[in-house]
Amino acid sequence: APVTATTYWPQDQWTALLVMLFTGLAVVCLRGFWSRIAIFLGLVFGYLISWIFDLTLGKIHSADASGKVTDHWRLDLSGVSKADWIGLPSFHGPTFQWSAILVALPVVIALVAENAGHVKAVGEMTGDSLDDKLGTAISADGVASVLSTAVGGPPNTTYSENIGVMAATRVYSTAAYWAAACFALLFGVCPKFGAVVAAIPGGVLGGITVILYGMIGLLGAQIWLHGKVDLRNPLNLVPAAAGIIIGVGNVTMKFTDTFSLSGIALGTLVVITGYHALRAFAPAHLKTQQPLLDEGTSSYDKPDEGRADGSGKP
Repeated sequence: APVTATTYWPQDQWTALLVMLFTGLAVVCLRGFWSRIAIFLGLVFGYLISWIFDLTLGKIHSADASGKVTDHWRLDLSGVSKADWIGLPSFHGPTFQWSAILVALPVVIALVAENAGHVKAVGEMTGDSLDDKLGTAISADGVASVLSTAVGGPPNTTYSENIGVMAATRVYSTAAYWAAACFALLFGVCPKFGAVVAAIPGGVLGGITVILYGMIGLLGAQIWLHGKVDLRNPLNLVPAAAGIIIGVGNVTMKFTDTFSLSGIALGTLVVITGYHALRAFAPAHLKTQQPLLDEGTSSYDKPDEGRADGSGKP
């Protein structure tokens, strides 16, 4: 959410708004093959509208990708012409610095939370429980990150954008994602393709991500609903509420000049540790997940008389 709100959307708010509306219509209204590529069509529409605005309105005065406010073109393809068709990455061994390690450690917490959330979201979308695959997914992510960073590459993670695309297109075929992975590897050695991707205007990304990022959050809410989590129970409500605001708002806790926790990492710790800490002090009736007594009324709202204690005995 902070990336969309502070980096992408402000670069060109009107393009972002048009792309958001077009993509929403494409996802909902198109059928068959066209509905499957609705997100791609949104990107193409964004490219075209940015090009038209550049021709008719000239440069835009706004923040660029670096955050600096300047006069710049919405669609800048100069990097595409300069890029090579074929190029290999430069490999180099890893180096170790404690300051970098301390900064990176909280990211690992975020990656574990993201992996778990994404696997649960895919299971919710497909209707098949994937809980037994959680360990495999997190381990694979860790192994891939170790292999990548050992030769100078970036760490790896699952991405909300991909989960959002699955939710929008309803394509869950593993064969499709094997094919996508192979194409990604091929395109990865084509700097010119990378330049085309890098040239996507910030306003276009703002319109696309505001939908995709929101989808993964709402899928999480759907998981709570299907899990019958009673958010009227303060034992559930308080840590979840705090964690959501910390994660969405990118709240930061600074411990030293070189170590801080923020966003998803801090939110995850608050939810997990906060829940168990509160549970240790909570009265017995809050710890027992009781069924709802009637519509709009939770058993937690009823008087204490006649309620079962922690052992289940009235």
